Amino acid sequence: MATVLIVDDSKTSRKILGDILKNMGLDIIGEAANGEEGFVKYKELRPDFVTMDITMPVMSGLESLLLIKHENPDARVLMVTAAGQKNNLMKAMKAGAEDFITKPLEESEVRRAVGAMLEKM
Repeated sequence: MATVLIVDDSKTSRKILGDILKNMGLDIIGEAANGEEGFVKYKELRPDFVTMDITMPVMSGLESLLLIKHENPDARVLMVTAAGQKNNLMKAMKAGAEDFITKPLEESEVRRAVGAMLEKM
């Protein structure tokens, strides 16, 4: 069973995403509310992959992605983005993000992106 760390400043988004991932049979081993906390928890928990919101307080998802990839170049990170974040999303993909999903979260899109990532593992 793959392990997941969910990083999002929205408690509601963490809950929705967590429910979808649990229904896929994945193990949610941690949650974080900002990029800094996400990086700390990544180092501590070493999940199989991370879902990372782009826009968050304290430290953005892009900054956290860069730290995680520096820590572990093989880390798998799935970015979560709202409309209007195309520039930051392109930066994240260039920095090594596996894929992205958009808010509002749709179960079929989450399943597609996560399923494709799991096939590569």
